Parts: sequence; C-alpha cells; structure tokens
Amino acid sequence: MKRRLLKAVRPMKRCLLKRGFLLLLGAVTLTACQADGEYSTWPCGFDYDNMVHQDQTLMTAMNPAAPGTFCKISESGFDYVFQNNQNMRSTKPRSEEERRANYILGVNNGIIVGFQLYNQQPNGGFVAYDAQCPNCVREENNYLNPHYPLSMSTSGIATCEKCERRYDMNNGGIVQNGREGDKGLEKYLASTTGPLGRLSCGTKR
Repeated sequence: MKRRLLKAVRPMKRCLLKRGFLLLLGAVTLTACQADGEYSTWPCGFDYDNMVHQDQTLMTAMNPAAPGTFCKISESGFDYVFQNNQNMRSTKPRSEEERRANYILGVNNGIIVGFQLYNQQPNGGFVAYDAQCPNCVREENNYLNPHYPLSMSTSGIATCEKCERRYDMNNGGIVQNGREGDKGLEKYLASTTGPLGRLSCGTKR
C-alpha cells in the first residue's frame, strides 16, 4: 500500500515542479520583455572618455553622489556642447577620432544624461534621454528633422518648448501633464564609470 502511494505521488511531484518552472520562466520572460520595451529604438550611439577631456559640466551629471543633475550633450560645428540644469555650460572640441566615429546624438542632435533621484535601477539610476519631446515627434510623424526641444529646470523637469508637456527626469522621464496615451521621454541604454570616466549610450540592438 505504501509503495503504491509513493508511485502515485512521484509523478504528481514532477508535474508540480515542471509547472512551477514554467511559471518562473514565464515571469522572467515577461520581465525581460518589459525591460526591453523600456528603451528607445530611435537612433543613438555615443561614447565619450571624460578622463581625456575632463569637461566640468559633464562631470556634474556623471557623479552618483549628485543625483538630480542632468547634462544635455549636442554638437555645434566641430565642438561638443555641454549644458546642465544648474546653469553650467561648456564646449570641447571633437577629436579627429570622434569626428570619424560619426556618433549619433539621438533623433536630432541632443541627449540628456544624469543620475535620477527617485528611480535608481538599473545602473544606480544613471539614464540617457533623447532631448526631443517624444509626443510631438509622434503626433507630427516627424522623425527626419524634429525640432521640439526640451528645456531643463534645476528641479529636474524637462519641458517641451512647443506643447509645454513636462517630464520628470528624476523618475524615468514620465510625463506629468500629458493627455491619455502620451508617452514618457525616450530612453537609451546608458552607463558611466564616474565623473572622470567613460560615458556610453545608445539604442538597444
């Protein structure tokens, strides 16, 4: 009797273990899909060694001890322009190697990087946003030459100069005053090794 009972229990145990594994696999897959969908497919690719250039404005946004400071990076002629939300601005000439690399600073010459105050995962909360209003880009279906720039406040709010939507850069770029169906800021994969380290960001492949 005991032997027959053990034979009946073993298949049931295997079935429960298999079902638990499938549920766990499903949960992991769902989490991965959500993480994948978090990042933009808009064009972006940038790599910058601040140990070489030592730009003071960029340093402020790559300091994990100073979350809430964000720096916009753009190109002007042969220079990189760095401007943070604490009213600092600087320029650095692009090296010959950087010019040959043909970096892409978002959908129209601008990304914003920094450590968030409230959303500290992943990478300690370090993030890179596109510097254009995503909802204006989509509404006007203008991906070739969009001009819907964002201004940055000292409190970490990015405001579209055209539609006046506000985005919280300290909390994943969520839209604060949008309409139903509006999206938050476009985010790129980003990492930094510190104020005098390397900055890398780009589109998820």
